[in-house]
Amino acid sequence: MTRTATIERKTKETDIHVALTLDGTGESEVSTGIGFFDHMLEGFARHGFFDLSCHVAGDLHVDGHHTVEDTGIVLGQAIAKAVGDKKGIRRYGYFVLPMDDALALCAVDLCGRPYLNFDASFPTERVGGLDTELVREFFYAVSYSAGMNLHLKVMDGTNAHHMIEAMFKAFAKALDGATGMEPRVSDVLSTKGTLS
Repeated sequence: MTRTATIERKTKETDIHVALTLDGTGESEVSTGIGFFDHMLEGFARHGFFDLSCHVAGDLHVDGHHTVEDTGIVLGQAIAKAVGDKKGIRRYGYFVLPMDDALALCAVDLCGRPYLNFDASFPTERVGGLDTELVREFFYAVSYSAGMNLHLKVMDGTNAHHMIEAMFKAFAKALDGATGMEPRVSDVLSTKGTLS
């Protein structure tokens, strides 16, 4: 069974189409209008072995906020839909990822209860065309739309590009672990009998 999802969302601020395959090879086709954000999403797909198509037309004449936040909403919805009933998945995933000066930690619980713990402070206000304050907005939107408990922490770093990229890659690796199948689990990994 191939775990895939396609989500479309259109508002007065953004028009978004996302197609996600969890059990992919890391192929991506990304166009958001923000080059550095594209690069982060491509890295997310590659390092999580997700196939991702993400096309966004947003009101960038205003700023990047709606584009980044709404992409997080739609990606989170796609993750939730692709995971499905969560039977047989590992549920938890974590990764500590080094990238030059930066070290990022990510832990994920696909429990159905959204929560974001985000601990990062960037030395610059922008990297390329991306406002660094929007990194938190993106992950907040993903966590709440996907119904996941998401902890992200930059443990070290001096270069904002490296710090953000380490976060996206750590998230990819942690999510790949959490969505992976565990043959010892026939139902859902919960004493309650549900992950919702």
